[in-house]
Amino acid sequence: MLFFKKFISSVLAMVFCVLVSKEGIASIQAMAPSEMNPGFVYVGPAADGGWSYMHDIARKEMEKEFPGLKSSVVELVPEGPDAERVMETLIRNGSRIIFATSFGYMDPVQNVAKRHPDVIFMHCSGYKRADNVGVYFGRVYQPRYLSGLVAGKMTKSDVIGYVAAYPIPEVIRGLNAFTLGVRKVNPKAEVKVVWLFSWQDPAKEKEAVKALYDMKADVIGMHADTGAAPQSAEELGIYVVGYSSDMSGYAPTKHLTAPIWNWGMVYSYVLKQAQAGTWKSEEIWWGLKEGLVGLAPYGKDVPEDVKQLVESERQRIVSGEWDVFYGPIKDQKGNIVVADGAKMTDDEMLSLNWYVEGVSGEMPK
Repeated sequence: MLFFKKFISSVLAMVFCVLVSKEGIASIQAMAPSEMNPGFVYVGPAADGGWSYMHDIARKEMEKEFPGLKSSVVELVPEGPDAERVMETLIRNGSRIIFATSFGYMDPVQNVAKRHPDVIFMHCSGYKRADNVGVYFGRVYQPRYLSGLVAGKMTKSDVIGYVAAYPIPEVIRGLNAFTLGVRKVNPKAEVKVVWLFSWQDPAKEKEAVKALYDMKADVIGMHADTGAAPQSAEELGIYVVGYSSDMSGYAPTKHLTAPIWNWGMVYSYVLKQAQAGTWKSEEIWWGLKEGLVGLAPYGKDVPEDVKQLVESERQRIVSGEWDVFYGPIKDQKGNIVVADGAKMTDDEMLSLNWYVEGVSGEMPK
C-alpha cells in the first residue's frame, strides 16, 4: 500500500512538472511590435561613448526597423538588487521583453524572470538561462586578437598597457586574446595590466593610462566602457586601441582601431522571433563570421602591411580554418596549457581564469 502511494505521488509530481513546463513555454506568445515595449537596462549612461552607447545605437535602429515599436531605457543601474526593482518597474509599465546589458545583472534577471514567466528576458554576457531567459554575447576575443596584431606592430618600447574592468572570464579572455595577437607579431613584447574594478569610471580610466605610461607603455589596449582611456592616451601622445565603438573621436591622432559591436543583429533576431511566436531560450555567441563583432577603421599611422596581415588573419577566423585559442598556447609561467593541434572549447573559454604568456603581473584575488 505504501509503495502504491509513493508510486502515485511520483506520477502526479511528474505530471505536474510537465504541466508547469508546458505552461511556462506556452506563456511566451506571439506579440505585435506595439505590444513588446522592450525595456533596456544600462549599467552606464547611454552617452558613455562605448558599451552602453553601442547598445543604445542598436536600440534606436530597432525602433526604426519595427514600425509601431517603442522601447524604454533605464541608465546607470547598479549591478545588484536595485536592478530587480528597475526591471519590475519596466514590466509594470508594459515591457514584454527585457534586455539586461551587463554581466552583474545575471542573478537579478533570474529572480525577476521566475516571477514573470510571460516576459522574455535576454541577459548580455551571462551564462544562466531559464525557460524565459536567453543569454547573448559575441566572440569579441576574435577582433581583440586582431587588434593585438596592430598593437604589437606599433609598439617601439615593447611594453603595451591594458586598462581592464573586472578580473572575470569575459575580461581575462579578451586580455589573453589581445596578448596572443601582440605576441604573434612581437614575441618580445609584454602586456601590463591595471585593473579598475569598475566598468565605467572615467577618472580611474585616465589615471590607469597615466600609470601604464609611467611603466613605459607606448600603446594602450582597454576593456572599459567610456572614451576616457583614449582621451588620456591622446593627451600623453601614445597609441591606443579602443573598445566597443570607434573611439577615434576621443583620440583623433593616436587611435589605431578598436574591437566593436553590432548589437542590432541580436535585437532584430530576438524581436522577429517574438513577433512570430517562435522565441525560445538559447545561448547566442556570434563572432566575426556573423558580423556581431568587428574592427573599427584604422588610424592614419597604421601601415598597409599591418592592415594586410590583419585581413589575412581575419579571413582564417571567418573561414573556420582557425580560431584564436588554438594550440599551442602557453600560460604566464611558460607551461603549455593548450597543446599543438588542440583547441579550447567554448566552456573552457567562458570560464577562462589564467593569463597567457606575455601578460605581466599577478591575477587579482
